[in-house]
Amino acid sequence: MTAKGPLVGHKVSHSNIKTKRRFLPNLCNVTFISDALGRNVRLRVSTNAIKSVDHRGGLDAFLIKAKATELSPRALELKRAIEKKTAKAAPEKKAS
Repeated sequence: MTAKGPLVGHKVSHSNIKTKRRFLPNLCNVTFISDALGRNVRLRVSTNAIKSVDHRGGLDAFLIKAKATELSPRALELKRAIEKKTAKAAPEKKAS
C-alpha cells in the first residue's frame, strides 16, 4: 500500500566477503475497518503502512490522502469506492 519493495545489498561475512542479498519488506495480512464502505477490508501491507493508517486516523482517511501512484491496484480500487461513497453522503449532509 505504501509502495515498498525489496532492496538489494550485501551480506558481509566475517572475512569481509560480500555476496548479494535481498532485504524484503516486513509484510503482514491485516483486516482494516472502512467506515465509509461499512465493511472489513483484508490487505497485505507493510508494518510501516499499518502505522501510517493509524496515524492518519483510519483506512478511509489514509486512502483519501494517499497519492494514486503510491497505491496498489486493490488499494486504488478501495480509494475510488470510498471517494464515491463520501461524495454521495456529502450532499445529503449539506441539505439537512
